[in-house]
Amino acid sequence: MLRAPVRLAIFDCDGTLVDSHANICRAMEAAFAGVRVEAPSRDAIRGIVGLSLVEAVAALAPDAEADFHTKVAEDYKSAFQRMRTDGLLEAEPLYDGLVEALDQLTEAGWIFGIATGKSDRGLAHVLAHHGLADRFVTLQTADRHPSKPHPSMIHTAMAQAGADPHLTVMIGDTSYDMEMARAADVRAIGVTWGYHDEALLRAGGAHAVVHHFRDLAREMMVETTS
Repeated sequence: MLRAPVRLAIFDCDGTLVDSHANICRAMEAAFAGVRVEAPSRDAIRGIVGLSLVEAVAALAPDAEADFHTKVAEDYKSAFQRMRTDGLLEAEPLYDGLVEALDQLTEAGWIFGIATGKSDRGLAHVLAHHGLADRFVTLQTADRHPSKPHPSMIHTAMAQAGADPHLTVMIGDTSYDMEMARAADVRAIGVTWGYHDEALLRAGGAHAVVHHFRDLAREMMVETTS
């Protein structure tokens, strides 16, 4: 019996599934305060969401030394953990229409993965909080991969799910997601409710851009080789 082809939708997390910018900005501000350097603006911090930590700090402080980038990244992790332990993390709400979109796509035969700059622990916390852990068959995080836009996360997700590139879609809110999708030779769909605007998404290589989860299923029915 022939196996049905696997349709794999890989989602970014921060800025795509959940709005997490408040916690990210507060932790990054605390990390820069720890090294007695003025923190970048919140707009600048939102712009690097999606990168792995060291790469994110390097983008925020490009003139600093590598040791500085590593130190701030470690301080960010510590600050985030303190916020969680002290009960100071703000809720990271799901974006409107996510659950309905997952239901619709499941009915259409899609399975789901995540490729995120979050850690394993951070992603597990978000999925458990929202009751979504059983919706995703493959979870790829910064703990085991190079930073976006390297295609490692997508390649591993496809291998785990048994999916081919022409039936895989990457959905994300940043140009890093779009560039990663292009590097992995899969379809790239940008979403505008996150942290990069439509111009950046298209500059990053988005095949399509959607403005609400209700528009996503239609775009995902377009099968293409990149």
